[in-house]
Amino acid sequence: MFKKRFSAALVLLFVMAIILSACGTKDGEGTKASTETKQPEKKTLKVGMVTGAGGVNDNSFNQAGWEALQKAQNALGIEVKYSEAKLEADAEPDLIRFARDGYDLTWGMGSLMGEALVKAANSMPDSKFAIIDASLEGTIPANISTVSFKDEEGSFLMGVIAGLMTKSNKVGFLGGMKFPLIERFEYGFRAGVQTVNPKAEVSVNYVGAFNRPDQGKTFAATMYDSGVDIIYQGAGSTGEGVFAEAKERKGVWVIGSDKDQSYLAPDQTLSSMVRRVDVGVYTITEQLNKGVFNGGTDSLLGLKEDGVGLASSSDKNVPKDILDKAAEYRQQIIEGKIKVPQTESEFKEFK
Repeated sequence: MFKKRFSAALVLLFVMAIILSACGTKDGEGTKASTETKQPEKKTLKVGMVTGAGGVNDNSFNQAGWEALQKAQNALGIEVKYSEAKLEADAEPDLIRFARDGYDLTWGMGSLMGEALVKAANSMPDSKFAIIDASLEGTIPANISTVSFKDEEGSFLMGVIAGLMTKSNKVGFLGGMKFPLIERFEYGFRAGVQTVNPKAEVSVNYVGAFNRPDQGKTFAATMYDSGVDIIYQGAGSTGEGVFAEAKERKGVWVIGSDKDQSYLAPDQTLSSMVRRVDVGVYTITEQLNKGVFNGGTDSLLGLKEDGVGLASSSDKNVPKDILDKAAEYRQQIIEGKIKVPQTESEFKEFK
């Protein structure tokens, strides 16, 4: 009887071992499966932009910046959006709104937005911001990246073209608002004109706004009536009025700025001082999409960096010998043989 019970117990133990072994295999497989976690999907980068008073369709630097973000959207698969500030100085709420809505980077367009952007960045320290045309006087918070340009260098080349092509020996500069950034346009242009044509007179006017093409047209009419035959404009959408006025006249020219503006008046445009706002906006956005953000730094782009220069359409109305001359001066500036003035005092010394 004892042997039968012992044998039964052995059989029972054997069966239980098999069951436990099977269960152990299943548990092991279950444990293995639980350790296989899916890689999290990459979050879509969201980038916002607050434009200046000229608006997103200003045919100038606001538009160039937005076109760069649209390019990034198509090429990188990111999400982009813009808002238009009525005044750059009042842009802080728009900038903060993007940050609070979870945007990974918010662009501010224009040096006049600098103070508002710094305030927004200080109030949202965990958010990233970037700005065009504002080095913030060298004090750049860690969550801001800036892009600025050596506008005086590109403007010098516009002065070379104007000085060599004027028939009346009277050329003009029309600025949007008078402050250091636009003064770099003015004094660089004046230096270029003076270098190649000391007899030429340069008339200078400032409209006081970047979003008044009607006033730009009025100012341009007055300048053309005075004998000026070439106007270099650095006035945002206000500058559209210069092109409009030139199209109504014969024997006068316009030089654009920020982007190739020849499409505004193909037969009256000599050149445009192209500033690679698009490159600055796209590059920083692309870097962030790769996980890199160089906060607290300024990217300063000049002729050497191909950040400023002549529009590719310049050869339509500017003779080759004059373009060759501009190319010679470009090389001299790159090599440091010519230091282009940025201010009135530097211009006086340059003279």
